[in-house]
Amino acid sequence: MRTVHLRGDLGKAGKVNVKQKRIGVLMGGPSAERDISIKSGKAVFRALKKNKINAVSYELAMSPNTNGYKQAVKEKIGALDIDIAFIALHGEFGEDGTIQKILEDMKIPYTGSKVRASKLGIDKIDSREIFEKNNIPVPRYNVVVRSEALAEEPVSDNIKIFFEDLGMPVVVKPSKEGSSIGLSMVDSENSFYDAVSKAFKYSDRVIIEEYIHGREITVGILEDKALPIVEIVPRNRFFDFEAKYNKGITDYHVPAEIDKEKCRECQEMALLAHKVIGARFFSRVDMILSKSDIPYVLELNTIPGLTETSLLPMAASEAGIDFNQLALKILESALW
Repeated sequence: MRTVHLRGDLGKAGKVNVKQKRIGVLMGGPSAERDISIKSGKAVFRALKKNKINAVSYELAMSPNTNGYKQAVKEKIGALDIDIAFIALHGEFGEDGTIQKILEDMKIPYTGSKVRASKLGIDKIDSREIFEKNNIPVPRYNVVVRSEALAEEPVSDNIKIFFEDLGMPVVVKPSKEGSSIGLSMVDSENSFYDAVSKAFKYSDRVIIEEYIHGREITVGILEDKALPIVEIVPRNRFFDFEAKYNKGITDYHVPAEIDKEKCRECQEMALLAHKVIGARFFSRVDMILSKSDIPYVLELNTIPGLTETSLLPMAASEAGIDFNQLALKILESALW
């Protein structure tokens, strides 16, 4: 394995010359977002090659997250003989601090947030607790834990408490998945159990959240600064997995047509969310701007989608940063 030496390896701007390094683009993995990760990884790999970077790609197997799996990944990364890892993994293993810890143990610099911020970012419950402590508005919500799983239909009294507290409809989603995987909109008590059961397939804790009528927006963070806001207008009822990854059923407005002062408020709130989680260099903060013009933070993605049509690259493009430049900036940040 190679060791990164900073002396004698700096460019004119004082940055490490990554073109003298061997880069491993990590993608795939065991999560429900595996296919999206592979698309991100391939797009990043192409961009690095266009930047004349010495890059290799490694598609992690779709296997259970066991100690044996971790060791196999570690051995494979060691065999790649890389100087820097570009993490294009989403969800479990890639975005939850696991691969980050492996790379730190191997003393390989990597892109994106460190272990603690990754663990916080992927968990919607833990991150919301941090947001609330820092006066960042989030939707009202309750949590169901698997050990406290609800009784089978017909709906029991403890389920009705959620509706009495949060109103109807509610949003049900697992605490640890991205890409709206396992998410349901619940309009009636009769469909509530199925929605919770669906969410439990992906996480041991499930969020029951009030539905806020408003505009869906996302704020990309790059170089620890807020990018132009993207407004998401799904033709589906909400921005679900289908709306995210099937062309033609979602419209995007960038920059979002929001009053300048309110736009600045949303960007500042997103940047605060990025900072209090401890995210590094880049992230994406998903929000709802309510009908009363109150911005609510839904979640923070420490490794957002990185295809050429994903939301962070879309915002970066509006700021004058094309995809090839974006990939290079993220790569260089691994050695900051």
